[in-house]
Amino acid sequence: MTSLELAALLGLLGRARHIVIGTDSSSRTDGEQIAAAWGGMVLATVTWPETAASWLRQARRFAAPEPDAWVVSATPAGWAGMARRLLLSTSWSPHRTVTTSVLEGFPLPGLRGARADGTTWESR
Repeated sequence: MTSLELAALLGLLGRARHIVIGTDSSSRTDGEQIAAAWGGMVLATVTWPETAASWLRQARRFAAPEPDAWVVSATPAGWAGMARRLLLSTSWSPHRTVTTSVLEGFPLPGLRGARADGTTWESR
């Protein structure tokens, strides 16, 4: 993750007071970088495998704290199963979620993110 991307991601969080950070197993370093740069409270950090039978346990841990915002750093493959489980089994909202550049264009309306050059995007 570039410093511009990190700054833009933090900017997308706006006035959030507390967040939950989610990563797949290959994106943990980005999650640690986000947690270190975040000025507010991190309620939980949840890591999930890129492939799993259901992701239910991780989805519940990710959604349960009801943060102001969720932050995701994951590969498209690792995020696809987790996002599906979140939508089916929790109160999670893509409209309160920001992601790193790798998930740009993920087809989930309301999902927003930061690009490596510091610009932002939103799925519609």
